[in-house]
Amino acid sequence: MLTTFSQIIEQQQAKEILRRAVGGGKLAHAYLFRGPAGVGKKTAARALAAALNCQGDRPEPLEACGRCPSCRKFASANHPDFLEIMPEGAGIKIQQVRELKKALQFPPLEAGRRVVVLGEVHTMRREAANSLLKTLEEPPADTILLLTGDEAGGILPTILSRCQIIPFYPLPVETLARTLYQEATDHRQELEMATDWSSDPVFQNCLTLATVAEGSLGRARQLQEQELLPLRRQVLESLLNLQPEAPAAPAVVLYWAERCAQLKEELPDFLDLLTSCYHDLALLQTLSPQDPANRHNPIINRDLLPLLSAAAAHRGPATLESCRQHLRRAQGRLRRNCNRTLVCEVLFFDLL
Repeated sequence: MLTTFSQIIEQQQAKEILRRAVGGGKLAHAYLFRGPAGVGKKTAARALAAALNCQGDRPEPLEACGRCPSCRKFASANHPDFLEIMPEGAGIKIQQVRELKKALQFPPLEAGRRVVVLGEVHTMRREAANSLLKTLEEPPADTILLLTGDEAGGILPTILSRCQIIPFYPLPVETLARTLYQEATDHRQELEMATDWSSDPVFQNCLTLATVAEGSLGRARQLQEQELLPLRRQVLESLLNLQPEAPAAPAVVLYWAERCAQLKEELPDFLDLLTSCYHDLALLQTLSPQDPANRHNPIINRDLLPLLSAAAAHRGPATLESCRQHLRRAQGRLRRNCNRTLVCEVLFFDLL
């Protein structure tokens, strides 16, 4: 499938900068698409590469025609003059950069220009980044380099200074929720006509995912695929309604700790969801009774409002802050590769 700019949600500033550059024939030799993960940077780089090598009649500067031989090769991921380098393991390695430099010694095979995408350059090791500097300073005249990197990542200043930076931003939460809802239900027309989705549980789940993902479509889709929301509800219903002194408390905690430990690599994402719930509990104590029903309120887990509202009424601010600290410590222990089951056991006992 051919990647196009029409697939990118929002990011009007980035599109306009690139549209003027392509339309005016004033392309820089190297661009850095910089912003949060999952907001369209890599998609934009691939779409720009296809548009720059399109041989047909383009509807506008940033859109490839989709029909010419070049576009067909891009669609099948088989274009000889398009190179894409992504991290191998933890990051882009120096050997990958060396192989790129060798490839750039030769002219393009078919197209007027070669386009190289280097993804996630914030993961690049220093020796690899230093090896790339000469290419960034003096790339072949027939080559354009498109780098992508996370805004929070550590990109070397020497790389930043050699690229024109194109900013990408988090998507508005409701825009992201609408996109997820359309993908989940294909109810595009109904969504555009609707004025209130408070009674639609599917949309509320999408809104929760969009908020937790902090404007990242990629992150929201990942959370959606993991199907963690039902487990979040089950764990919270058990823990928030469980008395610490109840005879069944240890067995309940051990059961959920074992279940959650089985999430393995998805466990940090699940703890992020739990953290958002305890953030909501603290926030609910500051809202007036009618505020939680307002769809513009800052509550993240709106689908759990009855459960969270009842729990917030029986817990003090100090208790909730302590719970949030326990969650932060649990995340830290996971990053240090502590035993997942033990981390969950300690956390869930602490949350009672």
